[in-house]
Amino acid sequence: MEIYVYALLLQCFVCSFVPTAIAFSEEPSRSDGFCGRILRAQTQGTRRDGYHEFRLRVEGDPESYQPGSSYRVVLLASSPAYFRGFTLIALKEGREGTAAGHYAGQFQIIEEEDTQFMTNCPPAVTETTPRRRTRIQVLWTAPPAGSGCVILKASIVQKRVIYFQDEGSLTVQLCEKGDATLPPALECCACGTAKYRLTFFGNWSEKIHPKDFPRRANHWSALIGASHTAGYTPWEYGGYASEGVRQVAELGSPIKMEEEIRQKADEVLTVIKTKAQWPAWQPLNLRAPPSAEFSVDRVRHLMSFLTMLGPSPDWNVGLTKEDLCTPECGWVQRMEAELLPWDAGTDSGVTYESPNKPTVPQDRIRPLSRLDHPQSPFYDPLGGAMPSLARVVVERIARKGEQCNTVPDLVDDIVADIGQQEQEKGDDAPETCIYSAWSPWSACSSATCDKGRRMRQRMLKAQLDPTVACPRTQDFQPCMAPGCSLEEPSACMMSEWIGWSACSASCGMGMRSRERYVQQYPEDGALCQLHTEETEKCQVNAECSPSSCIVTEWGEWDPCSATCGLGMRRRERMVKMPPLDGSMCKAEVLEVDKCMMPDCGAAPCMLSPWSDWGGCSVSCGVGMRTRQRMLKSGPASCSEELEQSDKCMLPECPVDCMVSEWSEWSECNKSCGKGHTLRSRMVKLEPGPGGSACPETVQRKKCKVRKCRAKTKEERGGGGGGFSPTPLKHQWFIPTGCRMQPWTGWTGCTKSCGGGIQERFMLVKKKAKVASCKDRKEIRGCNVEPC
Repeated sequence: MEIYVYALLLQCFVCSFVPTAIAFSEEPSRSDGFCGRILRAQTQGTRRDGYHEFRLRVEGDPESYQPGSSYRVVLLASSPAYFRGFTLIALKEGREGTAAGHYAGQFQIIEEEDTQFMTNCPPAVTETTPRRRTRIQVLWTAPPAGSGCVILKASIVQKRVIYFQDEGSLTVQLCEKGDATLPPALECCACGTAKYRLTFFGNWSEKIHPKDFPRRANHWSALIGASHTAGYTPWEYGGYASEGVRQVAELGSPIKMEEEIRQKADEVLTVIKTKAQWPAWQPLNLRAPPSAEFSVDRVRHLMSFLTMLGPSPDWNVGLTKEDLCTPECGWVQRMEAELLPWDAGTDSGVTYESPNKPTVPQDRIRPLSRLDHPQSPFYDPLGGAMPSLARVVVERIARKGEQCNTVPDLVDDIVADIGQQEQEKGDDAPETCIYSAWSPWSACSSATCDKGRRMRQRMLKAQLDPTVACPRTQDFQPCMAPGCSLEEPSACMMSEWIGWSACSASCGMGMRSRERYVQQYPEDGALCQLHTEETEKCQVNAECSPSSCIVTEWGEWDPCSATCGLGMRRRERMVKMPPLDGSMCKAEVLEVDKCMMPDCGAAPCMLSPWSDWGGCSVSCGVGMRTRQRMLKSGPASCSEELEQSDKCMLPECPVDCMVSEWSEWSECNKSCGKGHTLRSRMVKLEPGPGGSACPETVQRKKCKVRKCRAKTKEERGGGGGGFSPTPLKHQWFIPTGCRMQPWTGWTGCTKSCGGGIQERFMLVKKKAKVASCKDRKEIRGCNVEPC
């Protein structure tokens, strides 16, 4: 409702101030709603030839659209122009927009703070609030096949004038790519099988992609893919990356994805693998490009693969669901494709060496754009076409079984196919006769050790000279039942091992694998028992530890923030791999330094905005945080502060209980017989919230002294003797001549609860010539109830 009111007010505003600017040609008999009124607005007196301050463009400037594909549409204003409002629509060519069927495709909002769908005209996109802007962008999904040409139109609101152009810089025409009359093929009608060789040519180099190109460790990961059915695909645009795809996209490891592919054995014919390529680009005269061979059949006729460009957050190239079956029931002879980068949607980095930052929640797989982020190595403010990063060539090298293509292949191509098969000895067929490969031998006609025979056949594909007969389309051979022959059965013939895959770990111990395949099975039909896969341990950077933090080299210094006087400059480096144990990376990734430019005179201080506050210096309790700003220009003696510090409060740190060392064991509380002795320790620091509780502070153990002698008659009668009686709880025997002071009072308890101790003392009044005359001490427990 707000948009509708704004539009009506805008129309009244324009009509009041610029009477000739807008003319509505509504017909009284037509009720076509607000959309129609917008589309019939025409500019009168406001346009001039060569007016190109505003421009509507589709990223990459395509001349046609692929049905169902998505495109980024950008509306730009050249400096110093700007626009306050806009309207964007997509119409089928020749339609006026007065009915729902006149609109083509569907827009998708990217920046919700700037764009929204128009309330009274849902197919159109407009501004959220009227304000100055120089650029907006939306996604447009092309209509289905058979929709014909499409016109993308934009109107601009600037000051008091609405500009709407039916042609020129605010209008883009796109027509459907290819012939839309043929429905997409649902099934493959080809016969037999076809064998292909896939060759990967990396084109990612500093020459073609110079921005921020990583000069060290640039590489392509091991290529991984499969030939498969239409019901299964390892990856696809608009879908979510599996765990295997994520490991290829982020780590370059194909192990998990290969495991996922092999779990779909019923829908996969061949696993496609090549080794990694270090560095990412080399001239072909120095190293052959990586390649792999695979097969397809009528059911598993699609091919998909991917490979990671490293280092990168989660960027890859590849093909998905590429059909090698032709509408003429044959097999594609050669296919070549340029590969553009795409994002797996699992990591949010924007540069080649951005630190790991998982995308939560996970995004869908999408092609990378020239307008994704200003720091992206592919960024282009004009949104030009993305240069390819690689090229793949898929060539057919052989076919097996009966072929049923309705349009025959070229003769030369057929000869090339047959040339892949070894010519048998004794085959005297004329060269003008072109045959298919021999079929497998049939089962033996004898089920015993009596002689029988078996048969094989081939198809006559072409007879180049009708006057020359083409014999031998069938072949027979004597045979017996299995186990009857004394000859050794033929052995498996295996291919060479394909190179080792990349190590699954980027630091420390990991695993790698390699593969080979069966080139020829035994003629007796036995299974090959030889291994087709090997795995082994691998180690990367043996000295790295779980707490190691791997960083890149420092980048170049940024230009000085000031053009004169004192300024600041900075440089950065990236965290390639954080510590495996989950701890924080201690290495600095940002370095700031002063820079001195020529004196500015009396120019005022020009400062950049404050940066965001940095992280707190502690993980709990009270710490410090900082933020900076740069001196863009001004005198060297600029008094403005460039850095601020502030306290930061995090949850209170847990405090564990701290106790002292154990004291020595006390003397036995009995001078004869069985007694006990104690030792104690003090609580130095009481526990805080979340900290560990205090352990015991008093320990007691038994002690046994010599047997007590029987008392004499005098002692029983209370007569004098060599020992002084004592009224204490424990009888201490004091030697003759040893004079002692009375027991002191008990000291205060060391703890109010949880078990403390008390002490008291008996001191010697006067030393005697008796070795055992010494001070006495007693210890007892107190406040033993729990806290």
